Amino acid sequence: MSLTVDELVAAARAKAGRDDFGDEWFREPLGVLVDSINDEAQLSAMGLDMTRRRLTALLVDRLRLRAFQEEHPEVKDVEVVVAAEICGLPRTGSTLLHRLLAASPQLTSTASWECSYPLPFPGEGPDAAERKARAKARMEMFLELSPDFGDLHTVTWDGPEEDVILVDRSFVSMSYDSFYWVPSYGIWLRSYDQSRAYGELREWLQVLQWQDKTREGKQWVLKSPHHLTAAGTVLDAFPECKIVMTHRSPVQAVPSYASMVSTMTAQYSEKADPVLIGQYWRDRFRETLVERFPAVREARPDRFVDVHFKSMLTQPLVEARRVLGELGLTAGPADDAAFEAYLEQNKAERHGSHSYTAESFGLSDDSLARDFAPYVEAYL
Repeated sequence: MSLTVDELVAAARAKAGRDDFGDEWFREPLGVLVDSINDEAQLSAMGLDMTRRRLTALLVDRLRLRAFQEEHPEVKDVEVVVAAEICGLPRTGSTLLHRLLAASPQLTSTASWECSYPLPFPGEGPDAAERKARAKARMEMFLELSPDFGDLHTVTWDGPEEDVILVDRSFVSMSYDSFYWVPSYGIWLRSYDQSRAYGELREWLQVLQWQDKTREGKQWVLKSPHHLTAAGTVLDAFPECKIVMTHRSPVQAVPSYASMVSTMTAQYSEKADPVLIGQYWRDRFRETLVERFPAVREARPDRFVDVHFKSMLTQPLVEARRVLGELGLTAGPADDAAFEAYLEQNKAERHGSHSYTAESFGLSDDSLARDFAPYVEAYL
């Protein structure tokens, strides 16, 4: 009832029919993750099976990426320009902003189906029909396992999605301590140099851009709260990129994310403790925002754009146009039409409501206000 790196690597090589990973630097983060899962996650039998399959599939993609680059060496010459990484605390309006900006004809973003299946299957045509069908089925299965998740976060198989799902293949990702109770992995991640993971993110973007010729001449707008853990590395990896930071009071954002994490973790373990989850994410975000982030921001203030949650709720079109301008792009009639069309689509996709209390996760409004007072004073 445990995982090993060697077992996962062997299974991936057998499934892919290849054994060349190139640089195997990924073994260190994968090893930390596997040890933490074995020691802390308390997976159910189904959770263990799902995890084994998931990690094996990600390793297979690493093998297939190297094969794809060998078959199409010109992929490595594709010029990737990242205009923005949207990040902030989860539950701060970043998803709405991301999907609005991704609708602009001047920008492009990672789509959900291609984050799950970034490489074409053998014999698959340019329409990616098989990958799209699998992604749709995968989304439906996910929502079946977590029927309340759609009330927390709008899920679409063919819409813009977080690029951190591509980063998952490096095993250096906030996805893992969001889906599993693996606090030792999360602590390790906070001090790990993520530069190689972001180098691989660029490689994945090259692959996606090479496959879709309509992306030529467009800049990427990406999004994930994970990027808060490596804001300086993001700015180094993508010199033309600005970090668009969404802001909301942690008094609301932290319990909201704890609720989402509890829902996701329940897929894999029947023993997840919501109080431990709440306290873990309070500490994780406090360390990031209050202790680590200010120095990064102060060193390169011109690389940041601020967006407030309330503004995204009350005037999303105004904010989308403003951010586009901050990225050096001018919003025109085509952009406005795309933004308005997405807002109508968003109304149709949203359903349900998200109810939670801080006390459900061992937190309180007063303690959160004290813990995050320096951040609130600086940005809210």
